[in-house]
Amino acid sequence: MAGELATAVADKTKDAFTYPITIEDAGPATKKVSIEIPQERIASKLAEQFKELRREAVIPGFRVGRAPAKLVERKFASDVKEQVRRSLIAESYEQAVEKNNLQVLGEPDFDAPEQIEKLPETGPLTYSFQVEVQPEFLLPPLANLVVKKPKVEIKPEHIDQAMTNLREQQGQLVPVEDRGVEDKDYLTADVISKVDGTEIAQQTDAQLVSRAGRVGGIQIDDLADKLRGAMSNDKREFTVKIPDTFAKEELRGKDATVEITVKDIKKLEPAVVDEAFLEDLGFKNEEELREALQEQMIERINYDVQQSMRDQVNNYLLENIKFDLPNKLSDRQAERTVQRRGVDLMMRGMSEEQVSANLELLRNGAKEEGVRELKLFFILQKIATSENIDVDEAELNGRIAMLAAQRGKRPEKLKQEMSGDGTLSNLYVQMREQKSLDKILSMAKIEEVEVAKKPEGEAPAEASAEAPAVASVETAAEASVETPVETAVEASVESPAKG
Repeated sequence: MAGELATAVADKTKDAFTYPITIEDAGPATKKVSIEIPQERIASKLAEQFKELRREAVIPGFRVGRAPAKLVERKFASDVKEQVRRSLIAESYEQAVEKNNLQVLGEPDFDAPEQIEKLPETGPLTYSFQVEVQPEFLLPPLANLVVKKPKVEIKPEHIDQAMTNLREQQGQLVPVEDRGVEDKDYLTADVISKVDGTEIAQQTDAQLVSRAGRVGGIQIDDLADKLRGAMSNDKREFTVKIPDTFAKEELRGKDATVEITVKDIKKLEPAVVDEAFLEDLGFKNEEELREALQEQMIERINYDVQQSMRDQVNNYLLENIKFDLPNKLSDRQAERTVQRRGVDLMMRGMSEEQVSANLELLRNGAKEEGVRELKLFFILQKIATSENIDVDEAELNGRIAMLAAQRGKRPEKLKQEMSGDGTLSNLYVQMREQKSLDKILSMAKIEEVEVAKKPEGEAPAEASAEAPAVASVETAAEASVETPVETAVEASVESPAKG
């Protein structure tokens, strides 16, 4: 039935018929719509359709338009009734939506759809459905919002660290045979995770790094300690608590036994900065390379600073606008959240492999994050509408050209790919949201603040108006030349070395 409404085109009758329609609340941002199609309306539409069909029907033995009405009705009754049924349902549905200003999200969920699969012999046709609609809320004051702008300074030692990471990125993974696992070694291992003796995950030839990270969707901060000293073919077994963001809700908070069997150990040997190294990267000398690293670091930090201020606005909006979301829409939003975050990571310059790795991690907590992003979507959409904010074709193509340059693709080819997998529409929405946030920032009072350096090992705080978070220069330096700051902050993905 939902498919019929999506494809059927309602006949626009000349007479302005008004259907009896009632609207009731049926949950958060959900309406129950009940519609009656009176018997006389059905009869009128059937007569109208048969009259039109009689003028065009071709029946052997009769000239066109001269066949008896009863013969036409008997021959085409089934097809005409089905066409009228579809037309009346589509027409009454559209009237219910338009006259009641329902901002419908997704497809309607019909009550007892089997009861309206054909027209009744006598009496009215009644049907009802539930539909999710855009939440209703008022916008808080947006002018003179106080936003803190993190002040970040780049020092020579930060460029030194970036050089170190570049050397590691261009380095080689060398097999280790004469010792056990050391910190930051690259491992090939078989991983099995169990809860109460029941296997919940298994990975063969998993690629691990001996440092804090996720194994089977579970964050293990002391992974390096648990693996240190293990030789090839050694098995390490330990217990960890499953996080509250784990994909399977029934397992959250439980203890999991993780078995890691080491199969191969490699260490990273950084590249040497010599003439061949510089020539391969397209630089004349080391000073030119250092200047390029500094420019790229400035670009990343500026992006992070702007994003930090946007996050403060987001937090202000979420704290001051309260509304409930449709339940089903919240469930569907999880994968959309992952896709939208993928677009954001692309915009930060991540490679396709790094985007895929980060999105796999995000899926574990996508539902919770989805609720937040869905609320922001509705809020920022309303702000964009009220402020007449839009993204034109030139702006969209400009952003695609930038992404294409980062990925070494032709812009038209990338645009075609994004259109096919749905990320093009996500990019448009994201750009419109960013323009809405920047509009609010243009009206805000900006206070520049120093960024306190985090103690080693401490995770960065979430951005807020009171304590804005931004990846520090140290964090930026820890990221590789092709890895954005956010990678080090959110996913701790190190630069892939050449194997």
